[in-house]
Amino acid sequence: MKDKQKYIQQLSNKNHIISALAIDQRGALQKMVNKYQDEPATAKQIESFKEIVSSELTPYTSAILLDPEYGLPAAKVKNEFTGELLAYEQTGYDASVPGRLPELLPTWSVKRIKEQEADACKFLLYYDVDESDEINDKKQVFVERIGAECKAEEVPFFLELVTYDASGSDNSTKDFALKKPHKVNKAMKEFSKIRFGVDVLKVEVPVNMAFVEGYAEGEPVYSKKEALGYFKEQSQITELPFIFLSAGVSANMFQETLYFANQAGSKFNGVLCGRATWADGVKIFVTKGEEAARRWMKTQGRKNVEELNDVLQKTATPLKF
Repeated sequence: MKDKQKYIQQLSNKNHIISALAIDQRGALQKMVNKYQDEPATAKQIESFKEIVSSELTPYTSAILLDPEYGLPAAKVKNEFTGELLAYEQTGYDASVPGRLPELLPTWSVKRIKEQEADACKFLLYYDVDESDEINDKKQVFVERIGAECKAEEVPFFLELVTYDASGSDNSTKDFALKKPHKVNKAMKEFSKIRFGVDVLKVEVPVNMAFVEGYAEGEPVYSKKEALGYFKEQSQITELPFIFLSAGVSANMFQETLYFANQAGSKFNGVLCGRATWADGVKIFVTKGEEAARRWMKTQGRKNVEELNDVLQKTATPLKF
């Protein structure tokens, strides 16, 4: 456990808060690039963009999350004092098979992630607590195996939980917003059990802020009091450290969400934030080139990171070592 604590310390800043940058996107990043050009995104493009993000923004983050498929060149150009997480899952899922079942990268293991000098293993699991026991048992066994691997190698296990509705509600809908607090918080409770060997949970906020009173453009789903209650419940449901993912919302909305979580009394320990930081740089990279993208990262990208760091300093709870 001491080794794991040492690694987690490397992933947090001097105030013991995790202010990490996520750019392990693969399929999602390819789609973002494809929006601005006629031909499909190339592997070289994806690698180059990740390198730009890593070299320009890691001086201002405590850690960076990368993938072994396109992210290893970016790992070589990160700030030397910045921690590193590597993703262990294959991107996406087979939509023709029920359950969004997970798959590991076939030529990787936790041992190899450690040999790459990463400070932690990250695994993304799509999970619906209301899906069949047959499917959820498979997922639980899968996580148990990864937890055992991480324990054997003394590498921290960051489990990213992304909820969905197996009955078909799209995550952006009012229908899903009504179900989200239950699905997020129950999934956190499940994977906080010792048997899974998780060290840090990377999770969604328990509500869709676009449906919260005072933030909603249309009719809200939750009153402000109800939404604050869901954040408080989320914090109380686990004794594990937990950090928030940005889920592709704007930088401003993500910052507002963190203030809201703090107001609720949430004891979250930081963020692993991706698109809210660098997404607007993709269009510039594709349409204007690498140098223009670097200039954007040095200015607006850095501003996004530093503003987020300032918000975290005011809202997040330091880890205990």
